[in-house]
Amino acid sequence: MPSNFLPRRVVCLQPSATVVLDRLGLLDRVVACTKYCAQVCPQLSDQAIVADSWTAKANEILATHPDLVIASVPYQVEAVVQILKSGARFLGLAPKTLADIYADISAIAGLMHACDRGAQIVREMQQEIESVRRQTSNRSKRPLVFCEEWGKPIIHSQSWVAELVQAAGGNFLGEPGKHTDAESIRRADPDVIIAAWCGAGDRVPLKKIVQGRGWRELTAVIEGRVYAIKDELLNTPAPTLIAGLHALAAAIHPEIFPHPPGLRRISSEALCGRANQQSIS
Repeated sequence: MPSNFLPRRVVCLQPSATVVLDRLGLLDRVVACTKYCAQVCPQLSDQAIVADSWTAKANEILATHPDLVIASVPYQVEAVVQILKSGARFLGLAPKTLADIYADISAIAGLMHACDRGAQIVREMQQEIESVRRQTSNRSKRPLVFCEEWGKPIIHSQSWVAELVQAAGGNFLGEPGKHTDAESIRRADPDVIIAAWCGAGDRVPLKKIVQGRGWRELTAVIEGRVYAIKDELLNTPAPTLIAGLHALAAAIHPEIFPHPPGLRRISSEALCGRANQQSIS
């Protein structure tokens, strides 16, 4: 894109981009977004709501007269075609690692002529991750942590979550972003189970999945170390991941990290049907 291009009417089809624009202090440039973007940035609840990166519609985008559309790819090819049909400049994001996320933040900041602020956001994220890593580096035990981003089918959380688990003093179980099954997790017997389902907030039915998958005898279940972490804290590749890191750290090493908002635990008694669910926030 031309170096003198300055977007003033942005359509966001991805919550991560919306969060970045918010941290850059540029939400006033957003003329339309998805319902998921409005959930993470309620300030946008009065803006036009359009379909997301999976189901984008050219007519909805065109109606807002944007000069930039930010979305995630690759998702549905048809949705990308619809975005291109709108005729607006298009920035497609496809992060897999923390390094990719830093690059995306820098790219958005560069387009919006806010490079210094973008660099500061990245630097603050890196510093906080390293701070947590230092606090866990001398732990004698690194718990085995199973994180899932979806339950049917069971899907391991993404690579950036695996990196955060390592920084929080745990060992990530399985291959990030890949499908698995209940029996494989049972055989691995993780010390900690974390569910952060896409689009579910923190409403993952922990008791139901443990009992339905035959996991009652797992170490994590017996020791009451089964958690839900609010979806946007782990699945939105944006600065909100730092809150997700704090939630992971509290779940993995509760002896040194306080329980933050967005982390919910269910006790071993509740998992066996003998007590009510417990929330920690």
